[in-house]
Amino acid sequence: MSETIDERIARVAFNPDGLVAAIIQQWDTSEVLMLGWMDAEALRRTLTEGRVTFWSRSRQEYWRKGDTSGNIQLVRGARLDCDGDAVLVEVEQVGPACHTGTHTCFDADDLDPIRGPEAPA
Repeated sequence: MSETIDERIARVAFNPDGLVAAIIQQWDTSEVLMLGWMDAEALRRTLTEGRVTFWSRSRQEYWRKGDTSGNIQLVRGARLDCDGDAVLVEVEQVGPACHTGTHTCFDADDLDPIRGPEAPA
């Protein structure tokens, strides 16, 4: 017997604010597109409606990616990390993922770190 949606959501370790980080990744290239926040209801909507829904911490309301911009995220998969405190949502991104119009939210600000040594063979 498969798990119910409530049983799947109960496995998530939400933070004290009732939120979990949701990493959004392009399903076919594994490119990280953005990070958003979900509460249990946003996660429920994401897992059952086929479109990604977030909780806006600043506006204190739900928002579904693309409802105003047309740049929608179609759910292709979802996974919980080993600690249960982050969700990876695999999507088919239609249009830019970032509200600035860039392909990902990680296109703009390179922190230019020192690269570590090569891994041993």
